[in-house]
Amino acid sequence: MKKILFLLVLCFGFQKSHSQVLMSLIFGDKLNSPNIEFGLEGGANFSTISNLDSDHRTDFNLGFYFDFNLKNPSWMFNTGVIVKSTMGADNVAIYSLNDEKLDAVFAGGSVKRTINYFNVPLMIKYKFNNNIYIKAGTQLGLLSTANDMFHQNYYGDDLEYKNNIRDKIHVVDAGLALGLGYRLKTGKYGMNLGLQYYYGLVPLLKGDNSPTQYNRSLYVTAGLPIGKGKAAKKAAEKKKKAEEGLGQ
Repeated sequence: MKKILFLLVLCFGFQKSHSQVLMSLIFGDKLNSPNIEFGLEGGANFSTISNLDSDHRTDFNLGFYFDFNLKNPSWMFNTGVIVKSTMGADNVAIYSLNDEKLDAVFAGGSVKRTINYFNVPLMIKYKFNNNIYIKAGTQLGLLSTANDMFHQNYYGDDLEYKNNIRDKIHVVDAGLALGLGYRLKTGKYGMNLGLQYYYGLVPLLKGDNSPTQYNRSLYVTAGLPIGKGKAAKKAAEKKKKAEEGLGQ
């Protein structure tokens, strides 16, 4: 458990997602046990912002997960960190940048809103005998960056301007999470194919006069256990040595 908490803290302390993934690969076999499955998980997510005239955006997500077996083998506690988790919306309406020249250049253009979080799902998972599973719980998010990217085709040239809006976004996000999936039996330990929907309940924008908007996101993921075979081999060797010691 100390190793798991240590890895979670490290992931929140770094700013590059490949660093967390590299650590996950290094510590993979040490984080698996007969009652804990650790693995990498990633895929595509389709996000939007409620009460905002815009289009959904498509991004990639990447992180790691833990499945903790409970007393009944069909029940598990599912958590982890989605270290790359972009939300936001596309084709947000143009607004004033309080600069006459910039406003003139980008008039009639478009805005792409990009909000990056470290997301932590906390869910109860139930696996049926046919390898289908369902899960439900909550998801907590810690804001990393938030930017509006203004885009305009100006006399044949593509112009972009990044407006940092982090100070306008609440640092903590939270909401409900629901998911379902299938444990695909490929290889010795298989992989998880799943869908997960996030329904934000914390208003996105700061300020009493700000419109009430919430994050929404659909995740399509594939999860692969990391180091489970090596961990199982070590556990078997340890058990064998213990039995040999008792037999002497």
